[in-house]
Amino acid sequence: MTEVTAHHGLFKDTNLHVDDTGGSGRPVVLIHGWPLSGEAFKDQVPALQAAGYRVVTYDRRGFGRSDKPMTGYTYDTLAEDLHAVVEQLDLQDATLVGFSMGGGEVARYFSKYGADRVRSAVFASAVPPYLMHGEDNPDGPLTKEQAEGMTADLTKDQDAFYDGFTKDFFSVDGVLKVTEEQRQEALALCLQADKKAALACMAAFAGTDFREDLPKVGVPVLVLHGDGDATVPLRGSGARTHAALSNSELHVIKDAPHGCNVSHADEWNAAVVNFLAK
Repeated sequence: MTEVTAHHGLFKDTNLHVDDTGGSGRPVVLIHGWPLSGEAFKDQVPALQAAGYRVVTYDRRGFGRSDKPMTGYTYDTLAEDLHAVVEQLDLQDATLVGFSMGGGEVARYFSKYGADRVRSAVFASAVPPYLMHGEDNPDGPLTKEQAEGMTADLTKDQDAFYDGFTKDFFSVDGVLKVTEEQRQEALALCLQADKKAALACMAAFAGTDFREDLPKVGVPVLVLHGDGDATVPLRGSGARTHAALSNSELHVIKDAPHGCNVSHADEWNAAVVNFLAK
C-alpha cells in the first residue's frame, strides 16, 4: 500500500490510495467502477499476479480510502489522477484496464497524455463511447430522465439507492448472478463513497462524450463485456467502442451482468491474461 499525490492544492494535497503488488512483471493498472474502490478487483489481482504481472489498483478520488476533496470530478481531472499514478510509480509498457466508469479515464488518458508509457488497454463493461441518449447520440443507452431519476434517488436515500444498484449491477433479467455475500461486499464498498463525489461522478460518466477520445487510443485494445449487462448495455457501449477501434478485439461473456468480473471471474481473468500475452 502506498499513496500517490494526485494534486498539490493551495491548502491541501489530494492523495490517492494505491495498492501495488510490485515485482518485475509488466504493469497492469486496474481502474475501478462507480461507486466502488480498488478492492472491487480482489478476484483479479491474484490471477494477474500469478500470471507474472505487476498489478496496480487505486481508489478514485472521493471513493474508498482516497482523499475526498470538494472538487475534481470531471474526466479531465480523473485522467490526470491516473496519469499521476502512472508517472509517480514510473510505470512503463503498461496495460490500462478501465472497468465501467474507469473506461472513461482510459479513453481520456490517451487524449491528454498519449501512449508513451502504455502498451495496451482494456475497456471492461465500460461507459464509452457516450452513454447519454440524444439527437446527436441516438444509440446512447441512458436517457435524460433515467439519469435525473438516479440523481434524485441517490440524493434522497443513498442506502436504499445502493442496495438496489448492487442488485442490478450483478443481475441478468432480475436474477442475481453472484452470492448475497458478494453483493454485500460490493455494497460495503459503495457506502465508503463520499456522496458529493458519487453525485458528481454520476454526472460525469453519464454526460461525458468520449467519441473524439477513442480514435486517439493508438494501442491494441480488448473490449470485454457481459451480454446481460443492464447497467451499461453492451449494444450501446462495448459494441460501439469495438466498432470505433480498428485495433480492438471483442470478448462477450454470455449471461453475464455488469459486474461480470465477480460473477464470471474465471472467464474475465482468462480473457485479460490471454490478451496480455499477445
